[in-house]
This record gives sequence, C-alpha cells and structure tokens, in this order.
Amino acid sequence: MKNNLFGYTLEKLQNELVLSEFKKFNATQIYEWIYQKRQLDFELMTNLSNPLKNHLEETFSLDLLPVITKQTSFDGTTKFLFKLVDGYSIETVLMTHDYGLSLCVTSQVGCSMGCTFCASGLKKKTRDLEVSELVSQVTSVEQLLGIKITHVVVMGTGEPFDNYDNVMEFIRVINENHGLAIGQRHITVSTCGIVPRIYQYAKEPIRSNLAISLHASNDDLRTRLMPINKRYPLKEIIQACKVYFEETSRRITFEYILLKGENDSIQHADELSDLLRGLNAYVNLIPYNVVQEFSHEKTDVSRAMAFYDRLTKRGIIATMRKEQGTDIDAACGQLRMKTDKE
Repeated sequence: MKNNLFGYTLEKLQNELVLSEFKKFNATQIYEWIYQKRQLDFELMTNLSNPLKNHLEETFSLDLLPVITKQTSFDGTTKFLFKLVDGYSIETVLMTHDYGLSLCVTSQVGCSMGCTFCASGLKKKTRDLEVSELVSQVTSVEQLLGIKITHVVVMGTGEPFDNYDNVMEFIRVINENHGLAIGQRHITVSTCGIVPRIYQYAKEPIRSNLAISLHASNDDLRTRLMPINKRYPLKEIIQACKVYFEETSRRITFEYILLKGENDSIQHADELSDLLRGLNAYVNLIPYNVVQEFSHEKTDVSRAMAFYDRLTKRGIIATMRKEQGTDIDAACGQLRMKTDKE
C-alpha cells in the first residue's frame, strides 16, 4: 500500500529520499509542487528526474478526501463532510472573516470527552486521524474551491490533545515555508483541558496558539457539563495556562458557550472574571448552536450582552463570537450525525 505524501513533514520526506539515494533538495522541490503549485501528478513535476518520478509513483499517493456532501450558509460558511478510506466520515468547516479564510479541522473520528452540549460526542471516538487525513482537510478544500487557507483552527470533532503527536506533525506540515506556509500565529489548537499536554505544548518549537474550552466558571458546573473536569479541575488547568504563557508569551483564548439558565448569570460572569484575573487571556463568548439530542438552550441576546458587559467592567477582555452557519448543520458533529442516520 502506498503512503500518502500529505502525511510527511519536509524533514521526514528528506530522510526518506536520501535513504532511497535521491537528493535532500528534491524534497523541497516536491513540497513546492504539491503545496504551492498544487500539482498532484508526479509526472507533471517538470524539474524532477524520471527515476525520481518513477520512485514517487511507486511509493506514494497524493489522494484528496472525497466529499460526501457540502452545505453552504447564506453567510458563506461552508461545511464539508469528507469520506475516509475506511468508510468513516469527518466534518471540516470553512469560515470567511475580514482577516482571511479560516478552516476548522477535525482531529478524531468521534469524540470520547462526553461534553453534554456537543454533538461531536454523540458518537464515541473510533480512532485518531492520521497526519495525512489532517493535512488533506486543508489541501482538499483548497483544491475544491481554488482558494488559499490563511488560518487553521483544530476545533472540529475530537480532542486534539488526545491525538497529540499527529496534530503536532500536522502543524509542522502546514507551517512549513516551502509548503502551505500558514504562520504559527494563524494556527490555533483547542483543548478541553488535558493538563499534561498543555505543559508539553508549551515546550513545542512552533508557537501556535492555545484555546481552552472552558464553558463554566466553577468546578461543580464544569464537571456537570464536561466530565473531563473530574480528572483535570479548573485549578490545574489555570496553573498549566500560567506556565504556557511563561514559556510562550502567547495570549490564551478561553472559549465559553453561553447556555440559557445554566452558566450565563451575572454571578457566573463574576466567578469567571475572578478565575481568569491576572492571566494574559481573553474570553470568546459563543452563542449556542442547539443540538436536538440535548436539553440545553441558547442564551437570549440581552442576557448574553449583560454577561459580556460584566466581564469587561471587571477587567476581562472578551469578544462575542459572530454567529455563522446558523442555517446549516452548524454545530460540530451535526452533519455527520444527520448523514449517518440517513
């Protein structure tokens, strides 16, 4: 079986070619053909020797992910459902912002974190995605739409830090200057709070961004919403975030989905501001995309703005995320669930 070349960092490809008695610089040439010129036919890579082309053809594939279905919102948000080689499906979401095109990438087939508001967890984790499957989400969307992705967020289905090694290799591939050249400041990884991995991530040479899926202001509430909090409570997460900032000098994003009558009171805003005080961080308040399998409801606008105002008055930098894709299956996992049912 051929190895998918999208799973190779430049260094790994260099080592592979040298072992096969080709030149190290050939890897750079191949990378530029694939990622900059978007040429996926080895035969048409004109500056490569015929023996090298034959070796590539015999050894590697450059398979893109086939699209099962695609949904496009009135605001331009596009959700793709891709099919994997073993028949599983994954979701990838393209969002348009004033600063560029952002792609939300999935890291696992299913999710075992068990968050009580997230459609991703309705189907437990089946397996981790390979590096090639992570990279192919980016290359497939670029090829399909003829666009250049400028930002990547690993916030789709799955817990990225539960697939840590493959996610880090993915970041190395898309950050490579001879490849997609997506800057480290334009790459964000979101975790529900796997504390040992936060410490490990702080030591990575590529300084990509960190986002924490918080969604609660105290341990009792967070444990009810996110079972992972039993293992890694808020105190441990906040301490890990302090170390991350000391190592990287990067501001941390705390994601907070507003759930009506559950985590959206002024008292919760006060608890949250007390919890985060002193951190170089900001809170991204997120309107809830209702999932029919759960009982949670979306906070109304006036209550959400009162929460936002309270945070800012208490010195916490906050933003209210713009709602996107509300007319399609916007929440992580919804399209996959719907399609699998059908």
